[in-house]
Amino acid sequence: MHVLHTFSNCSSVPYMSWFAKRAHEQGSPRYSFILMHHERPRMIDEMEAYGFKCIWIKYSDQHRKLGILKALPLLWWHILRLRPDVVHSHLFDDSLPAMIAAWAARVKVRAVTKQWTGIHWLQAPQWVWTDKLINRLGTHLIAVSGECGRFMVEQEGARPEKIHLVHHGIDPGDETRVDAGTVDQLRRRFRTEGRFPVIGTVARMIEWKGHRPIVDAAQAVVQRHPQALFLFCGKGELEQDVRNYVEEKGLTGHILFTGPIPRPDMPSFYSLLDIYLHAAQLEPFGFVYPEAMMNAIPVVTTPTGAAGDAIQDGESGILVERNGPAIAAGIERALQADRKAMGQAGKEAALLMFRFDNMWNGTMEVYRKALGNDR
Repeated sequence: MHVLHTFSNCSSVPYMSWFAKRAHEQGSPRYSFILMHHERPRMIDEMEAYGFKCIWIKYSDQHRKLGILKALPLLWWHILRLRPDVVHSHLFDDSLPAMIAAWAARVKVRAVTKQWTGIHWLQAPQWVWTDKLINRLGTHLIAVSGECGRFMVEQEGARPEKIHLVHHGIDPGDETRVDAGTVDQLRRRFRTEGRFPVIGTVARMIEWKGHRPIVDAAQAVVQRHPQALFLFCGKGELEQDVRNYVEEKGLTGHILFTGPIPRPDMPSFYSLLDIYLHAAQLEPFGFVYPEAMMNAIPVVTTPTGAAGDAIQDGESGILVERNGPAIAAGIERALQADRKAMGQAGKEAALLMFRFDNMWNGTMEVYRKALGNDR
């Protein structure tokens, strides 16, 4: 079985590294990669070390329309030349030209991992028609969460029989490896000693991630818990707006902007938290949910993405509506609950649903059924 993957705007992709390693160890499937990026992706050296062919198409999302038009004939030519059994795209900028090219090249199995559902609907409605086109041209649409699959059917008109639920998976070992020295360093850096509760949010600062309702909730929380500290981890186009809103609400002593934290340090960051908080809207998956849950941190979140599939309200986490009063009430529920038991229940749910093995097996099953054999 020969699978051609396409990616855009990524120099490296952790889950694809795991896929490549597993395929190399098992001797199947055979992979090829077409990578659309503004500079030579780091992934090329990694995949070629496993013996997999990589092709780089120079592409910049700063000029999306022109870039996609230029990439389309190149993708079509490479697909014709490589003759894969499956073309599998992963992000919007590669999925649109890859599905058109694979359809034109008469590739029978055209899989799309739809991990951007809702983004155009919320932020760029002029692109929604292209999401619908991708759904029509793809033969197999991989939903990374239940909400993602429902959105494709209800809002994008995808045929239900095309939808296959395969959650993203992560490596529990890597994502729970806490380093005591790093914990101590982060504790001093963020001055968490003596603060309770410490509540963390890891998200890009963009509208649909919900920082403003979290600030509204924080205003209520600090009235009951004067030592409460909220840690906002991440950057984004709305960072200054969020900072201004925090200042307007008089919360500069209670909300700290940490900036990005290196991936290897994230388990240590989670260990500082009494609660992990997320208030996104239409989150396709949200890797932060399984990460926090696997670290046994109680999660308070809107019922979206992976959280909507894994969390039983009041047992393995707290589900809330996306507004300040509801979020504040959810935080208080978590603080009044047995947080250790809730965190452990969340960990067990995440380990059951979001291991990489599940993602690998689910993806291979989509390929095998699509091809009608076990090549």
